[in-house]
Amino acid sequence: MLLYWHRRDRRTADDRGLAAAVDAADGPVLPVYVFDPAVTDRLGARKRAFVDRTVRALRARYRDLESDLLVRSGAAPDVLADLCDEYDVDRVVTTECYDPVRRDRTAAVDAALAVPLETHVDTVLVDPRTLEPSYPTHSQFHADWQERPKPAPAPEPDPDALADVTADEPIAIADSDIDLPEAGTEAARDRLASFRDTGLRHYADTRDDLAAAVERPLEAVSRLSPYLAAGAIGIREVWETVTDVRDGVDGDERRNVDKYAFELTWRELYYHLLAHTPDLATANYKQFPNEIAWRNDEAEFRAWKRGETGYPLVDAGMRQLDREGYIHNRPRQVVASFLTKHLLIDWRRGAAHFRERLVDHDPAVNPGNWQWVASTGTDSVDVRIFDPVAQAAKYDDTGAFVREYVPELADAPAEAIVEWPTLPAERRAALAPDYPAPIVHRDDAYERAQRVFERALGKRDDG
Repeated sequence: MLLYWHRRDRRTADDRGLAAAVDAADGPVLPVYVFDPAVTDRLGARKRAFVDRTVRALRARYRDLESDLLVRSGAAPDVLADLCDEYDVDRVVTTECYDPVRRDRTAAVDAALAVPLETHVDTVLVDPRTLEPSYPTHSQFHADWQERPKPAPAPEPDPDALADVTADEPIAIADSDIDLPEAGTEAARDRLASFRDTGLRHYADTRDDLAAAVERPLEAVSRLSPYLAAGAIGIREVWETVTDVRDGVDGDERRNVDKYAFELTWRELYYHLLAHTPDLATANYKQFPNEIAWRNDEAEFRAWKRGETGYPLVDAGMRQLDREGYIHNRPRQVVASFLTKHLLIDWRRGAAHFRERLVDHDPAVNPGNWQWVASTGTDSVDVRIFDPVAQAAKYDDTGAFVREYVPELADAPAEAIVEWPTLPAERRAALAPDYPAPIVHRDDAYERAQRVFERALGKRDDG
């Protein structure tokens, strides 16, 4: 018998590892999922709760296919070795994982098994090993990546390819402090289909429109990130859906769809970085001749986490994170830039907080995004600083997004919300006496960040 070990691929459709196992097996395939504390203990509580529900949906799908999912808890090397003995397994198949913890688990399982362990690329469209080991910028990566063939979605197994087993081990479902999206492949496909029909052809025009994000949150952007991060839907299925639409439109609609396809390549880049740079979450990707002089002020870090910085767009983003376990991409960049530049707090601290709070936390995308914003990653600009006032003026000029998440400013006029950190203290107190004062001066903090990063880059020496 062949054992298939589900890891981050929590689905039966468009799972290249599972499809390869079915193709290679002489008999039925035994599906297994292991809750391994070495992995699960590193998940934030919200992500863990969503993963639990995704695994429950995966088991339900296997039962629809007249099989079942064996679910075990414990160290994966021990659990899988025992199952191989119990079911007379002659081969184990799984998917490649790129984060250090799961890489170590792959090696430990391989060492513990008396049968071969075979891995397959599933998380990405293009195998990172077929590309150059590093690219200074996304543009250079994309130029190479787009020339590589993209595989079609892998087929779901037929019922007769799966083991006739019955599993009665309960799946413990962790509690969540927020409402979670519906979990599983069916929910992911519904989300993809809805976005395809209502949002994809307008994506470039709405992706940064924060009023639209409040009014039409499931049309302005795809909101697929929790499902991709949990492995409930395959990237090839998403890519095929998007490119099928793209091939059938032109003009303005083509521009909008092209933009969404292009944004998916950032995920590919970050997995490429993680595959070739396992310490992506803990070490600067870019080499600096001098240390970055992080301030790491604890009071300011706490204010940032609470959404009480006195910068409305920053606070709205952080409060969206607290309320929903999600942040729209535009304020996601703004809050990260504010932490690493205006406050000069180490990006790793922000990334760790996101890991704890995001439902859509991803081991490649989260550190990749943080490093890009922090100017320690693959950005083509040496020191990029998002001015939260200018960002609010450009993307939330009506104040709709801020009012949704910062009720203290519900009655403030839009122009005051946008310019809030620059208003006289007396006017701020009159408009919103319960809202915090800015914790740093807008211009002083901007200029300080510029100086600090230029010194780290060796571009200035002024003490």
